[in-house]
Amino acid sequence: MRERIALYPGTFDPITNGHVDIITRAAKLVDKLVIGVAVNPGKGPIFSLEERVALVEAEVRPIAKRAGIAVEVRPFSTLLIAFAREVGAQMIVRGLRAVSDFDYEFQMTGMNYRLDSKIETVFLMASETHQFISSRFVKDIAIFGGDITSFVPKLTAEKTMAKLKGEA
Repeated sequence: MRERIALYPGTFDPITNGHVDIITRAAKLVDKLVIGVAVNPGKGPIFSLEERVALVEAEVRPIAKRAGIAVEVRPFSTLLIAFAREVGAQMIVRGLRAVSDFDYEFQMTGMNYRLDSKIETVFLMASETHQFISSRFVKDIAIFGGDITSFVPKLTAEKTMAKLKGEA
């Protein structure tokens, strides 16, 4: 039987509890999960690509151990479908938070299918406790000194606040 490999792409600046929820649930569905950390300079990341990869690796290590699967974190700066092919993924995992996400995701899924019909896109709905969380909101709250501890894992909260204070 062929190994089921999924790719979960994102900018992860920073990784949120919503991301962790999707990763945890996706890990139950596949034999290997590749988390693709996108370069995406247009989003004005607060963390460098290397810092984001390291932070995601630290946050997902316990998930991989609990799920008993291989979870690999890799940076990418190519077309998503090209990266999916490179890692051998048969599916791309996307999280949906709200109806507003659907239009964009629907269009992207259609384009990706046209580029490679062998790679399926699988949507996982965000858990009700995480539907409103986005990295952009987390950054905004943190920049203005708000408490982000309920939106991101502990290590991520510490690193985000240190980064914004110029300590990292």
